Amino acid sequence: MKNINEHQKTDCTKYVSGRATLIAPSGIRKFFDLLSGMEGVISLGVGEPDYTTPWHIRESAIHSIEKGMTMYTSNSGMPELRQALAGFLANKYNLKYDSHSEILITVGVSEALDLAMRAILNPGDEVIMADPHYVAYDASVMLAEGVPVLVPTYESNNFEITAADIEKKITKRTKAILLGYPSNPTGAVLEKKQLEQIAEVARRHKLLVISDEIYSRLVYGVEHTCFATLPGMKEQTLFLSGFSKAYAMTGWRVGYAAGNKEIIGAMTKIHQYTIMSAPTMAQVAALEALKSGEKDIEEMVADYDRRRKFIVKGLREIGLPCFEPRGAFYAFPSIKSTGMTSGEFSEKLLMEEKVAVVHGTAFGPSGEGYVRCCYATSMSDLEEALVRMRRFLEKHRK
Repeated sequence: MKNINEHQKTDCTKYVSGRATLIAPSGIRKFFDLLSGMEGVISLGVGEPDYTTPWHIRESAIHSIEKGMTMYTSNSGMPELRQALAGFLANKYNLKYDSHSEILITVGVSEALDLAMRAILNPGDEVIMADPHYVAYDASVMLAEGVPVLVPTYESNNFEITAADIEKKITKRTKAILLGYPSNPTGAVLEKKQLEQIAEVARRHKLLVISDEIYSRLVYGVEHTCFATLPGMKEQTLFLSGFSKAYAMTGWRVGYAAGNKEIIGAMTKIHQYTIMSAPTMAQVAALEALKSGEKDIEEMVADYDRRRKFIVKGLREIGLPCFEPRGAFYAFPSIKSTGMTSGEFSEKLLMEEKVAVVHGTAFGPSGEGYVRCCYATSMSDLEEALVRMRRFLEKHRK
């Protein structure tokens, strides 16, 4: 007699929503499942600082636990943290936000992005974004029943999205423009003149701009322009940022959104029913980072800049053309000369030389022919990775 469980097996795929079925697994995480159990791998893959969170920030969180600060905070986040962020944005960018109604603390910028899309999109609404782009951009739009509209960008134009190309994609269904700069994965930076042109298009078509500026503190030889500071754009901009990259706080999961109180209010309602509040001790750590983390940022940026110059020069020397990234901590070299797809190149490099990079198509179709190399790792690892990559190329070069 067959086991009763065999007769009762159910096809559980019928319970999965159409939205979830349409979303592909993260190209980054799917690839890094291959790393499990492999020894001796040099990872230029996961986009996080190799620094440990500075001690004074960690210590503040430890003390908060010792003092019994283990309860929920306000749904919007600790008032002290929101006030400190309002002060930071006023001092840094001359942007005035009400800490009570115009700033929301989220579980990383990823949650802020998800909340933004669910708060603004109706089914079928379109969101314009650059391609390549961060892996969560199109997924967050689709999960909110919106339609991602991709604007291809090219190495010949330093992977910069232009106002003219954005305007060509605008339809009656367009609701917003999603910008991420400095860019993950390319390291591209949009300068003030380019942003002003995009702002003019947004004003003329009355579009919301969602500006993901998580890498704003990591720029090299250029000045970052906050989109909300452009003339007439504060009310039409939802500013997203956080603590993960600049303060080496990826695992703490603290981000924030600042913008119009109606949009922040809608995001907060969804946040209330899904997250409640970001972890209390993580918010305490973020507050300490704002108060006294500036020196830490300066030291990390100087170190990243040295690594940036080293890896770009090294990639070019081994025969992989690479435009100069001016922000974040990624290089995006072309692997077209190998004749392989980005996926083939990444998998073979991992299996044969134990160097992990991310295939460019994880970030959209325009990423084909490229791979992302994160240089937020030690110089010794970067040096050895280039040795292994040179050996790999010598074996496979056509």
